[in-house]
Amino acid sequence: MLKILYNIRMRKLFLLLIAALSLFLQVWALDPVEIPAAEPASVVPAAPANAPAPFKITNANFDTSNAMIVLSAQDTDAPVMTDFKLVTMDNPKRAYFDITGAILTFPRLDWKFEKGPVQQIRISQFETSPAAIVRVVLNVDDGFNTNNIKVLRVQNTIVVKLKPDTFSGSDYLRNVYRDERTSAGDFYEYTKVTQGEDIKPVHFNTGYYLHSVSARRDAVLINGFGSLMIEKPMILTEPSRIVFDLPNTYVNDEIRNTEYKMTDKDSVKIGQFSVNKARIVIQTQSLTDFIPIFSADNQSLLLANFKKVSSSNLAAAPSSITSYKKEKKDLTSTMRLTFSEPLIHGVERAYNKLTLHLYNVNNLNEQTFKTNFADTVFAKGTVSGSKISIPLEADTVVSTFLGADSKTLQVRIVEPKKVEKAKGAGAGKTVVLDPGHGGTDCGALKDNLLEKDINLTVAKKLRDILAKQGYLVHMTRDDDCYVSLEDRVAFAEKMAPDIFISIHVNSSVKPEINGIETHHWRPDSLDLAQTLHDKLISDVKTNDRGLFKSQFYVINHTTMPAVLVEIGFISNDIERGQLAGDGRKNTTAKAIAEGINAYFKQK
Repeated sequence: MLKILYNIRMRKLFLLLIAALSLFLQVWALDPVEIPAAEPASVVPAAPANAPAPFKITNANFDTSNAMIVLSAQDTDAPVMTDFKLVTMDNPKRAYFDITGAILTFPRLDWKFEKGPVQQIRISQFETSPAAIVRVVLNVDDGFNTNNIKVLRVQNTIVVKLKPDTFSGSDYLRNVYRDERTSAGDFYEYTKVTQGEDIKPVHFNTGYYLHSVSARRDAVLINGFGSLMIEKPMILTEPSRIVFDLPNTYVNDEIRNTEYKMTDKDSVKIGQFSVNKARIVIQTQSLTDFIPIFSADNQSLLLANFKKVSSSNLAAAPSSITSYKKEKKDLTSTMRLTFSEPLIHGVERAYNKLTLHLYNVNNLNEQTFKTNFADTVFAKGTVSGSKISIPLEADTVVSTFLGADSKTLQVRIVEPKKVEKAKGAGAGKTVVLDPGHGGTDCGALKDNLLEKDINLTVAKKLRDILAKQGYLVHMTRDDDCYVSLEDRVAFAEKMAPDIFISIHVNSSVKPEINGIETHHWRPDSLDLAQTLHDKLISDVKTNDRGLFKSQFYVINHTTMPAVLVEIGFISNDIERGQLAGDGRKNTTAKAIAEGINAYFKQK
């Protein structure tokens, strides 16, 4: 990208793979046992002057969700075979196939599994002369049907399918963008890797190995290998920055927490946010202009200011849409576009719309688009140049998927359930709820019960009650993410609500202490604090610890009536047990809602 996209494919990875892939290319193995020390890297034989270039395999992944092996190569026109002969053998039961004209650029791989029908997978350089041959051997259980094994080539990828109906040419789709912060498909494994005589525990993440970062004005280039995915960005203030999370990603130790300058004022930093998630933070004043742009092979990612990027900046062959497909089921609409050439595209996700930047597509037509996607949410979209913009309601969930050959783009949109606005006590009133802590900030902790989880659950229950009563409710966080105190205040000021309520759980070194506290700071918050506290003490059977004038940051720096409620003590055995259950949470949420109603009724 930016005239170098195709040049960075694997240019720097060869030396890296020789030294490091014995550690990191095991990342897809399911429940592996101890892995033997890697053999020396394969030696690429010198080819005759008139011989075709070899098919250099640079990456091997085991896709656990789809039960397939994915072998990726450098961009090449190498005439590697497309018809693969599978040979089966017994005692032990196994199957193998050869890839002629192929060279491994990394050490032999030997994956062993403790669960599942596949016991072992070995990938090695079988011959280098007179012909280069890579052999893939699978040891399987006696009951495994080897007829299920299918081998296909798609562009520069060889896919070994291990179960039926997993893959159909370019119809294999990888999730490359999602709104959700977590997914049931996210997981990581702990295992041991043998390196010489040293054995040490290592985190293995199923997905992507992030190798390097290149920063320049208005853009950050992310290089790596595996299956790349990115989440909906978060915008934070003081200082202004945009945050991109990459789930199921392992960051090269050497680049963690390193700051890269983009300009004198703008910079980017990358870190291992959690054991299976990378975080990229760009500090810039152009917060809403940075979007992810996906390369055709989905191995590199450009985070760029879309206002400074055009198709002429990107090294990509012109492409056109060859087919449109749609599916509508209940609240879920799915759009699938097929292209003549690999797609270079960006995803711009604003709170009220989705914009797809199809940089190398030259035949977008709004009327054709609307006709093909009639009766779906996509029909509301508009087309301008190479962009498709789709208006969305709040709480809509978006996911995008890219085909293995990058010639298919699928977009799935799940619309929120329609809830009739009640003409109740909250009509015309706006409330901001602030579930305390979140993400890396767990708050109080006792017996594996986390304050941040209790806060969020109670806040969501309260939100649902208030919404049914006609209130417009905003939350500083609606999932398990970290939000700074400054950003909570900034969010509240932006939403300009009638009241602000922060929800917390208390703790003490004295386990006998229990009860509810309500905190306020400014004089205009006293009535709200008193009304909420009275209702909580009336409905929740616990100790009344009273009202407190406290200079907590979120109730001190907000400008609307604001209170912070401590709904119980996690350090108290009885109260902790109650807070862990739905009964206490439901009662607390209902009591706060009734207190809010009483407060506005007095006004």
